This record gives sequence, C-alpha cells and structure tokens, in this order.
Amino acid sequence: MRQATGQGADLARVQVLDLLRLVAVMGVILFHYGFRGPTAFNVTHVAVPELAWIARYGFLGVPIFFIISGFVIAYSAEGRTATTFAIARFSRIYLCFLFCMTLTFTALLAFGPPHFETTFGQWVANIFVAATALHETYIDSAYWSLVVEITFYGWITILLAAKVFPRRIDAIILTWLSLSITNELTADNQIVSRIFLTDHCGFFATGLLIYELYRGRRDVMLQCLLGLSVATALFQALHNLRWLRDRDNVFDDWIVASVCVVSILLIIAATRIRRLPINSSLVFAIGGVTYPLYLLHQQLGYTILEWISPVASRPRCCHLARHQRAIVVDLALCRTPRPAADKTISWRCFRPSQNARRAQTY
Repeated sequence: MRQATGQGADLARVQVLDLLRLVAVMGVILFHYGFRGPTAFNVTHVAVPELAWIARYGFLGVPIFFIISGFVIAYSAEGRTATTFAIARFSRIYLCFLFCMTLTFTALLAFGPPHFETTFGQWVANIFVAATALHETYIDSAYWSLVVEITFYGWITILLAAKVFPRRIDAIILTWLSLSITNELTADNQIVSRIFLTDHCGFFATGLLIYELYRGRRDVMLQCLLGLSVATALFQALHNLRWLRDRDNVFDDWIVASVCVVSILLIIAATRIRRLPINSSLVFAIGGVTYPLYLLHQQLGYTILEWISPVASRPRCCHLARHQRAIVVDLALCRTPRPAADKTISWRCFRPSQNARRAQTY
C-alpha cells in the first residue's frame, strides 16, 4: 500500500491487514470445501463435510474483504486524481483476473465434463467481468464480489473527479447509508441495489471510516457515522442470509453478528500496530497470494478434484491442494500485493449439468 502523506505511518502498521486478508480468504476456502460443495450442493465429494458446523460461516470472509477494501481504497486514493486512481485499480485487479479466469476456463475445457461445462462464449463474457450482464454465468462464482468491488471503485473514481472525496466523506457516507436502509426496508429494488451496493455498503463505509480513525480523526460525528455504518453492516449481513437460507436454514444470527463485530474490531486494531514480528518479505508475499488464491481456489479446485476421482482419498486430495497452493504462491511473487477484491460466493458459479440453476448472492 502507498504510505499516507504526512501521517508518518509505518508501512508495517498497514501490512497487518494482509494477514487478515489471508484469514478471510481461508474462511472462504473453508466454506467452499467444508460446506458449500460437499454438504449443501453435492458439487464434489472430495472435501471435508465434517467441518460443515464451522465452515458454514466461512462466507463471512467476503464482507471482511469489503471492510478492508474500504480502508485500502481510501488509503490509496489519497493524493491521487480520478484518472491515476482508476489506472492503478485496473492494473492491480484486471490482469490477474484475466489470467486466473482463463486458466480456470482452460481447466474446465480439459477436465470439466461431465461434471462441469463451459463455452467459448462464456469465456468472452467473463472477459468483461460482469458476465451476467451479457446473459452468461460466471466461470467461477467468486467473480460476483469482484463486480461489487469494481462498482465501488467506479463510485470512488466519480467522487474523485467531482472533487468531493474525501473532502465530503461524512455527507457521502450518510447519504449512501440512508439510501441503502431506505431501499432494503421498502422496495428492495435490485437495480438500485446493484448500482448503489445497498446490500454491502455498510461494510465499505465502515472501512472508509476506519481510515479516518487511522488518520487521527476522533470527533463525535465520525464516531456516530462509524456506529451507523457498523449497524448497517450487521443488518446487511443478516439480511443477506436469506440467500443461504433458501438452501439450508442452519445459520445462527448471533454467530454471524458476532463474527462481523469481532472482525471490525480486529481491523481497527490492525491499523494501530506499528511493528510486526514477521519478515516484511513474507508479509509482502501473503498480500500477493490472497487475490489469485481467491480467484483460483473454488472452480479450478472443484474441477481438478472431480477429474482425479469423485471419491478420491483425502491424502491424495491434500497432495493436489499443496500443488495448487504452490502455483498460486509462484503467481503472487510475480505481482504487487492487491487490495482484497473477493471476493466470493454466488450460487451461479459455472455451468454444471445438474448444479446451481439460478444466480444468488452468497
């Protein structure tokens, strides 16, 4: 991350967020391999369904990514124009996405049938990231959250061009949260939701305001807005459970709320840590691995594991998983660490002949 101008902040103080990103992506992996695939959707039989009791809450890694993203974007936008910000976001996000998406597509062609199917048209639609806008499904369901991230980046770019961000941050967040709450409690219009991210804005707003705390603000207005943002985030986390409960009503509202609150407190604490007892190169590598790991872990992993054998032994699967992680690490070492783009869970993930038929969030 770029160091905040005039704040004298130690880079290691912000790098702690890279460790939290890794925890978040591991939670998502646990969800996909310990609950969603083997238990909820019978996508693959090579995971560990015995972990379903805890893995079911791994989807909360996604909103954690959104909070961190709010902080990171406020951090990286400081001192930049709309053009330089947009170019920086594109260079950090898109090329890695294109590589990982094409790699997954190639694996689906080679090893997917009969469990998983894809087409050249689907690959072309996914080049534009928002494949569903072109009436195609995502090659990997993780991409839905990337669309959310890019929409967030787009709004920040517009606000930078209008020269109101971050100068009018309080008014921006208050307006955004008010619009979100109004939409969620009344019409729940999906067009409004997609454009203004009314299902997720509480998490992004919390991250933006944590950055204000990081810069030294302590006024009452900030504290009130942060409280409102956290309350909105909790409401949205519980509201979004409706998609999961369509499939399996096994989620405890109190656990979901508790995980969100603890995660927010950990992120705030992470921004206050000035020294890490870890080699900076290792933290750099961890920051680099989270994004490609998120993009590759699910559909590519499902495809390869099913190709090996739908009833493959766990030791054999673990051996393959180690190889997959090694590939991701090699990729990460060739790139700059990126803010979390996760990131993850839609039921419309691929074109399986007998799996997920309709697109849903989470």
